[in-house]
Amino acid sequence: MSGTPVTKSSHLYLVDGSAYLFRAYHALPPLTRKSDGLPVGAVSGFCNMLHKLIVGSKARDDKDAPTHFAVIFDASGDTFRNEIYPDYKANRDAPPEDMVPQFPLVRDATRAFNVPCIEMTGFEADDLIATYAKQAAALGAEVTIVSSDKDLMQLVDDRIEMLDPMKDKVIGPDGVVEKFGVGPDKVVEVQALAGDSTDNVPGVPGIGIKTAALLIDEYGDLETLLAQADGIKQKKRRENLIEFAEQARISKKLVMLDQNVPVDVALDEMGVVEPDAETLIGFLKDMEFNTLTRRIADALGADADEIEAAGDHKPDVKPKRAANQDAGAGKTGGKPGVINQALIDSAPIDADAYECVTDVAALDAWVAEAFAAGTIALDTETTSLDPMSGRLVGISLATAPGRACYIPLAHGTPADGTLALDDPAPEQIPLKEAVARLKPLLEHSGILKVLQNAKYDLVVLKRVGIDVAPIDDTMLISYALDTGLHGHGMDALAQEFLGHSPIPFKEVAGTGKAQITFDKVPLDKATRYAAEDADVTLRLWHSFKPRLVGERMATVYETLERPMVGVLAQMEMAGIKLDPAILKRMSSDFAQKLAGLEAEIHELAGEEFNIGSPKQMGEILFGKMGLEGGKKTKTGAWSTGADVLETLAAQGHDLPQRILDWRQLSKLKSTYTDALPDFINEETGRVHTSYSLASTTTGRLSSSDPNLQNIPIRTEAGRKIRTAFVAEEGNVLISADYSQIELRVLAHMACIDTLRQAFADGLDIHAMTASEMFNVPIEGMDPMIRRRAKAINFGIIYGISAFGLANQLSIPRSEAADYIDRYFERFPGIRAYMDDTKAFAREHGYVATLFGRKTHLPEIKSKNGAQRAFTERAAINAPIQGSAADIIRRAMIRMPDALAAAKLPAKMLLQVHDELIFEVPEAQAEKTIKVARQVMEGAAAPAVDLSVPLVVDANAASSWAEAH
Repeated sequence: MSGTPVTKSSHLYLVDGSAYLFRAYHALPPLTRKSDGLPVGAVSGFCNMLHKLIVGSKARDDKDAPTHFAVIFDASGDTFRNEIYPDYKANRDAPPEDMVPQFPLVRDATRAFNVPCIEMTGFEADDLIATYAKQAAALGAEVTIVSSDKDLMQLVDDRIEMLDPMKDKVIGPDGVVEKFGVGPDKVVEVQALAGDSTDNVPGVPGIGIKTAALLIDEYGDLETLLAQADGIKQKKRRENLIEFAEQARISKKLVMLDQNVPVDVALDEMGVVEPDAETLIGFLKDMEFNTLTRRIADALGADADEIEAAGDHKPDVKPKRAANQDAGAGKTGGKPGVINQALIDSAPIDADAYECVTDVAALDAWVAEAFAAGTIALDTETTSLDPMSGRLVGISLATAPGRACYIPLAHGTPADGTLALDDPAPEQIPLKEAVARLKPLLEHSGILKVLQNAKYDLVVLKRVGIDVAPIDDTMLISYALDTGLHGHGMDALAQEFLGHSPIPFKEVAGTGKAQITFDKVPLDKATRYAAEDADVTLRLWHSFKPRLVGERMATVYETLERPMVGVLAQMEMAGIKLDPAILKRMSSDFAQKLAGLEAEIHELAGEEFNIGSPKQMGEILFGKMGLEGGKKTKTGAWSTGADVLETLAAQGHDLPQRILDWRQLSKLKSTYTDALPDFINEETGRVHTSYSLASTTTGRLSSSDPNLQNIPIRTEAGRKIRTAFVAEEGNVLISADYSQIELRVLAHMACIDTLRQAFADGLDIHAMTASEMFNVPIEGMDPMIRRRAKAINFGIIYGISAFGLANQLSIPRSEAADYIDRYFERFPGIRAYMDDTKAFAREHGYVATLFGRKTHLPEIKSKNGAQRAFTERAAINAPIQGSAADIIRRAMIRMPDALAAAKLPAKMLLQVHDELIFEVPEAQAEKTIKVARQVMEGAAAPAVDLSVPLVVDANAASSWAEAH
């Protein structure tokens, strides 16, 4: 499992482990382990189910395979329901004797599959499932609850379904109606009346499921029914409802699932990763599941030697986690790197050995030791993940492996500096005094400071007056060395290269609603956690740093990675002004347009329906209207994704196009016009996005909180959002944007003389391409023909298919295929470049940019055809997009010095793909444009002598929209 955020494209599977174990035990034939007679029948069924849902679906490349997965168990002991009703589940028999030893085994099996195994004292598995399901659905994800437990049917909706694994049956809203006679939102009301003999839920005597459903259908809910019970004609029913009204209310409390459990494991920790072959196969061999062992070995690509290596003993089944934290995606595994094992073994990591520095004398001693060491690791602890709003709580230092300390600065101290008399802060050095003593060390040019994700700490420390330099960043060294092989967060790196799992943040601060900020963490826990981070960071540096020279990646790190840290830190601190009044007006305008679109959609459909419901939409488009091209998911519902709607719209159907318009406008409203004002910093009055340097495989930056790189630019509504980003009074914003940089890189890398000459002559490249392909003159060209050439030009870079091009241009697929074939005929060098790049990737396992940045492609020889094809497209694209990303990085690194040399007060605020945004006094705009253009257009030199010119379009205006 990995630290993978749950998004609208995610599919979470939640397995009701306890319920499945009981069903498997009773439904499957008995099975014992031959060597000792241990009962393992239910464990076998459980393992087969997990294989089918996780490993099997991945091997088959199932579209609906889980992206996130967890197994939830009932913890032993009473729950909160026993406090409500002491006899709850009191009539349940003890489990069969041969089932008891299988309880811990299924938990071991879960961990062997590298799946979170979750249970929580005081709550039932159903409550945890309800909490996780609703959390994921609220984020827009699809949820499949693997269970047939009727109590969970109250959770079913358009995003949450149930899957009975024994019958391979999907249960949606219709299935709930079939079971209870009411929809999911009324299940609790029906259960409150009917009760449940299995769980000893009393209900109302004489009322079963059917009668309860009839009553709830008639009265709407339990309270209304009970309030009007004296009007019911049937005497016995009326009397029971009156007499046992309170019993019904208690029953409702018992059957209603708690959707707000303070869970310990976050959704992000449920991301699916491949099981460790040796661990899983070792467990299965120990269980003597020979057939399943072979099947899973084949699915995992493990050979006979690996199976044999797993041995006949029960392995340690603690999962190898691939937590990515702030550092983005990547697969676990890959080459192990150069680990200084002697250094690690000589000083084992011991969190109890670290020192908590609470007085000036001790701090001075550590500063002296740091000066003597010459290289130290540094880390900060704050109250927020946002470096611009988080308060500095403490600093940790490491001077050698195993030698680290934590310096608390604001534990127990409110933000305003006051203290309640009965709640004194622990002893610690005042912030100003600690800063005064640390500043000479952290700013000293002769002391190297090693950090993990240094940009965060640089911003935090800059806010208290410390300019940290020089630095090394273990996250970025890892990124330079191993892009594409594994994640680059500290936890992932520690596990991968040190064989150590650092203390989880939740262990010291809790999770969910119970989570506390770091200033509330007791000093003993804070010291172990924070000092360990510094210790681990220093150990990683010792492991990684020698590899840079040995693997010839030092230049990439020194020129493209490390210098970006300070540049981005300055940009993030500068932020950009946002006018909330403009956004408020736009939200109102979008709301009116959405209402109009909704009315138009309902009119086209001939009836009202929930436009946000994929199920209802599918029934309208393919059930009622009978549009061609519909396909169903395994749940039996019609697929209504954007690709499906775009295909229908391309066929000339109005309704799918209006739905697409509605979806796009709704997303713009919720994601931007409604949400952006919340990101305005109270202190600065500006928005401070956060840039990630190591989250893509091509070197491109990504931004978050808020993400300013995904604001649409091709639609009028999207462009309007940029009008809210404005300059301060007396200033202007400058947009400097590379013109068709990726096509220019392609022309250079693929040696396409025709394209090179066109760029050299300053021709309209899309018109030139159209002229070459369709034999039409450039003068007076039909805009539609140019548009087709433009779509092909950009599509080729991303490996566009005939199907994709057909959708984009609203033309038959055969015609799109002809266009692509004709393109390669006119520009044969591009086909040669693609073939050569794929061959290089297969031979070496990576591709590289013009500047030496490598993207490793471990799946390039995958036996899975779809995975292999995807990786081949990535291999073609990465050198082009990566080279363009490197060029703009080089420009950004040079820009501050160039502006300072020209004595211009301009600030670089944003980077959005190929565009840089500056703010400058209006009188200095033209000079700033000249300098920016000069730096950007010359950014490739002298490292690469491009055979095509780089061209930058630059403009100044009062808002981002006007400047672009």
